[in-house]
Amino acid sequence: MTLKRGVYGIYDRGTLPDDCLERVEAALTGGMRWLQYRDKRPQAPDRDLIAALRRLTRTFDVRLIINDDWQLAADSQADGVHLGQSDPSVRSARAALGPKAIIGVSCSGSLESACAAVADDASYVSFGRFFISITKPDAAPAELGVLTEARVLNVPVIAIGGINQTNAAQVIAAGADMIAVAAGVFNADDPQQATRELAALFAHSS
Repeated sequence: MTLKRGVYGIYDRGTLPDDCLERVEAALTGGMRWLQYRDKRPQAPDRDLIAALRRLTRTFDVRLIINDDWQLAADSQADGVHLGQSDPSVRSARAALGPKAIIGVSCSGSLESACAAVADDASYVSFGRFFISITKPDAAPAELGVLTEARVLNVPVIAIGGINQTNAAQVIAAGADMIAVAAGVFNADDPQQATRELAALFAHSS
């Protein structure tokens, strides 16, 4: 999988006042690389909303990832799925979505979980939370060192959890290929500028 290092937007519909598609478009204009649809509302999933996100991401050549549900990812012609540790296995998702699909796995702070995910053919692994998170305030904390340790896995390493302009450089320096950001972009006064500032941090990292 060809990776463009940068910002991985977490579009968490439940934390937004409405669909905020103008904010999504602004973030994509600002240089977001991937976008994840996450929706924990009782009426979810919103297939019309997903279709609108699919159109926007295609316009900007951005990958669309569906949280938790590989069947929904297949139905919506998304580029992949992000699985939690209690979701269906990577192998079942891979069998359903095919070899080109992006399949990511949440590993909290565990390198062992990441190794198992990669052995099962995960495309990337994510770690976090690293800072206080509005989206997942009860998520267990992770140590920055796991990002460095995970470099040996030879798959993209994603950092998540409370990341914004004030702390993103820390996780990038520790080894993150991408930073997953929710409130830091979609709740910002100017999502386009917020995304641009976060993306610029990668230009200054090795």
